Amino acid sequence: MMENLRHRSRRLRYSPSVRNLAREGQVTPADLIAPLFVFEGEGPPQPVPSLPGVSRFSLPNLLEEIKELQQLGIPGIALFPCLPAERKDPLGKEALNPETLVLRTIRAIKKTFPTMAVFTDIALDPYTTHGHDGLLNADNTDVENDRTVEVLSKMAVLHAEAGVDMVAPSDMMDGRVAAIRQALDAAGHTKTGILAYSAKFASSFYGPFRDAVGSRQAGNAPPINKQTYQADPANRRAAIQDALLDEKEGADILMVKPAGPYLDVLTELRQNTRLPLAAYQVSGEYAMLQAAAEKGWLELKSARNESLLAIKRAGADMILTYFAKNYAKEY
Repeated sequence: MMENLRHRSRRLRYSPSVRNLAREGQVTPADLIAPLFVFEGEGPPQPVPSLPGVSRFSLPNLLEEIKELQQLGIPGIALFPCLPAERKDPLGKEALNPETLVLRTIRAIKKTFPTMAVFTDIALDPYTTHGHDGLLNADNTDVENDRTVEVLSKMAVLHAEAGVDMVAPSDMMDGRVAAIRQALDAAGHTKTGILAYSAKFASSFYGPFRDAVGSRQAGNAPPINKQTYQADPANRRAAIQDALLDEKEGADILMVKPAGPYLDVLTELRQNTRLPLAAYQVSGEYAMLQAAAEKGWLELKSARNESLLAIKRAGADMILTYFAKNYAKEY
């Protein structure tokens, strides 16, 4: 028999009530931001095959979805447009159309649900025929940084004018946070915040999202290579440096994307900033859990909850996740 064992960790685990009292953190619906996809025109929701349970919505149906999310206690949505092919071109000109889909959607949401926090993506990939986040150079081999930043700054001002709460530059161009902050302030939008995709990695986990917004290369074309601007998955220190540069340039919230494979980056960033931190549980993370559950290899609810708790424990104040609605329903 074990004697003089003063510290028994299991004393805090025997009782459900004591476990709850001793729990260091939890994920609540108030911690979640729901990514939503909107398409042009009318019609029923369009299921995304590679994202089971996720659909694109027409504007009327999107408003109904947001009503339900708000009733469930989810405080924010991240909005992504899915445009028809005829609205796209190599320069992404539709992004600067004052009546483009996302701007009309922002206005409708804020009119109907003024307290719902709306975050909008600032990047050109939904608008370009090539699927890159910015403008290509003359020989189409790379994205030009400074020309892209000029367009993104104009795009951010249009979103602010439509009433968005925070713009979310996801392009990973150098200097874009400072340029966007300057453009917003110059246009009088000092209250519009910036949620910066600060440590966004050139990940293999984005495929289902690209299906949802229609930016994936067609047919048997190879995946779009964004390694010249998105962060190298091997580099933790460089990702932290990128994020802290965004803080200096005026970001209000910093984000790590993807979340699950980069919890070490999230934790280290939490130790180096006092800004709120977001983490994006991306489409590939969601789809893997769904696929494994469909195979009977894991129990979806418990695996989902554990994955979200891990992101929260690592340092995230808020989590963008496709599980938001179902999690809140079962909370």
